[in-house]
Amino acid sequence: MAHTKLTNEQINAVLKELPGWTVKDGKLHKTFKFKTFARAIGWMVSVAVQADKMDHHPDWSNTYNRVEVNLSTHELDDTISDLDTELARKMEELAG
Repeated sequence: MAHTKLTNEQINAVLKELPGWTVKDGKLHKTFKFKTFARAIGWMVSVAVQADKMDHHPDWSNTYNRVEVNLSTHELDDTISDLDTELARKMEELAG
């Protein structure tokens, strides 16, 4: 399935729906904070299963209870696409 690069207007509309998300260095960005390291890792595993099903993998890092996420679509020259917003929504859902 072909994915679509989002316009600035579309990105701004999505950001209104996704609390805490911003655009940083041309990518969707958010830092998730959890109560413990184990919860952060558990969330990452849950997201990894979903991301793998989507064949869309985040750039992320974990430090104790924080997970920093950057989303862009490599196939569209590292721009923000509908695939990134879909994964961001799934991350929010899994974070509860």
